[in-house]
Amino acid sequence: MIELLVQARKDAGITQVELGKRLGQRQTFVSKFELGERRLDVAEFVAVSRAIGVDPSELITTAECNDI
Repeated sequence: MIELLVQARKDAGITQVELGKRLGQRQTFVSKFELGERRLDVAEFVAVSRAIGVDPSELITTAECNDI
């Protein structure tokens, strides 16, 4: 699902720095979860999805359909 978040961020034209600002976090927070160095809990996943402008449930459905 992280791959889908990264792709959604890039598709939206949002940088890691901008996403970090939207979340009230630093760019390193975004970098770490995108690289798999840090896991997101469910609440963080929802917050990141919404900050990117995508529906978290749609990402989950897409992940299930793609067996990610």
